[in-house]
Amino acid sequence: VQLVESGGGLVQTGESLTLSCTASEFAFDGNAMIWVRQAPGNQREAVAGIGSDGSSHVATFMKGRVTVSSDNAKNTAYLQIQAVRPEDTAVYYCAGDTVMLGFSGYLGAWTFWGQGTQVTVSS
Repeated sequence: VQLVESGGGLVQTGESLTLSCTASEFAFDGNAMIWVRQAPGNQREAVAGIGSDGSSHVATFMKGRVTVSSDNAKNTAYLQIQAVRPEDTAVYYCAGDTVMLGFSGYLGAWTFWGQGTQVTVSS
């Protein structure tokens, strides 16, 4: 199984950003996935995810600015962040699991992880 994130980089405050997570040997259709980020000096935190039933979930602190979606034909999940802020600067990871059903902040339960993509927001 391989998950590969892309779409990170340097963005200006207020811009929008879309990250992609493309999977190999793992199907988003029917399985849960999650987006997690880790800012410098901070622990990893769950941002948003898609349950095994296709339902989307967004962490409370990101609601209103984040959309999570997937294209099952492309086996790719997306995380769109609107109006980015300097505090969104972090490495963003996607993770998937065949047992998890929904959005869980217990990150140790997620089996498959990507290598992460760096997002840097300049003020």
